[in-house]
Amino acid sequence: MPLSKKRKLTPEADISPEIPAEVNAPEKSETLSGSGTPAGMAESQPGDGELASVDKATERREKFKALQARARHSSERNNKEVAAEKQRQATDPNLLASLSRKQAIASHKLLKADTAADGEDFERKRAWDWTIEESEKWDKRMAKKEKHREDVAFQDYRQDAEKIYKRQRRQMEPDMEGYEREKAAAVQKAARSGGLEIVETEDGELAAVDKNGTFYSTADSTDFIEHKPQKAAVDRLVSDNKKAEEVRLKKRRDRGKGEEEGDITYINDKNKQFNQKLARFYNKYTTEIRDSFERGTMI
Repeated sequence: MPLSKKRKLTPEADISPEIPAEVNAPEKSETLSGSGTPAGMAESQPGDGELASVDKATERREKFKALQARARHSSERNNKEVAAEKQRQATDPNLLASLSRKQAIASHKLLKADTAADGEDFERKRAWDWTIEESEKWDKRMAKKEKHREDVAFQDYRQDAEKIYKRQRRQMEPDMEGYEREKAAAVQKAARSGGLEIVETEDGELAAVDKNGTFYSTADSTDFIEHKPQKAAVDRLVSDNKKAEEVRLKKRRDRGKGEEEGDITYINDKNKQFNQKLARFYNKYTTEIRDSFERGTMI
C-alpha cells in the first residue's frame, strides 16, 4: 500500500511509463511506414487496375454505340433502296419514255412558237447551238434513217440479203490486235525470206517495199488458201449460222400460226389474202359445187 501511494504521488512514476509508450508509438508507425513501400505499391496497383477496367468498359460502350449507329444507318439505307426499287418496278418504263418524248415535243413546239412570235428564224436560231460538223452529221443521220424507214418492205431476195449482211457487219467486232500481230509476223517472215525490203524514209518511218510482187495480194493471188482461222472464229461463225437458222424457222412457224389445217390453195401471202376475200363473199354459193366435186357426183 505505501508503495502504491508513493507511485501515485510522484509525478515521475506517472510520466515515465507513458513516455515510452508515446515514443514507441511513432517507432511502430515508422516501422510500418518504413516497411510500407510495398504496401504503398499494393495500394496504388488496385487503383490503376480499376482505372484501366473503367477505360476498357467505356471504350467497349463507345464501340457498341458505333456499331448500333452503323446498323441503324444500314437498315435505313436498305429500306430506302427497297422502296425505290419497288417504285421503279411499279412504274412502266414505256410510260416514262412516252412522257419524256411528249415533254420534248411540247418544249420544241413552245420554242418554235416563241421564235415565230419574235419574228426570228427558228431553224437558224436552233442551229446556233451546233457546229457545222455536228449539223452535217445529224442531217446525214436523218437522211439515212429516212431511207432505212422507206426501205423496210420486201423487194427482192438480193436486197433482203444485203440488209442482213449490213446488220451482221454492224454487229461484228473485228480483232484488231490479232490482225496487227499477224500482220507484223507476216512482214517479218517476208523480210527474212528476202521478198520484202524494209526501207527507212526521210521522216524516220519504216516502209515495206515488195521486191518481186509476191507479198501483197492481187486478183491472181492464191495465198489465202493457206490461212488457217482460229477455233474461236470458227465457233463464232457456226453460232451465227445456227442463230440465223433458228430465226428463219421461227419466222416460218409464225407465218403458219393460227391457221386451220386444210388444203393449201395459195402460193404466197398476197394470194392467201385474196383467196380468203373470195371465200368470204362466194363460199355460200360455191360450197355445194366444191362438195360435189370432192364426192365425184358433179353432173
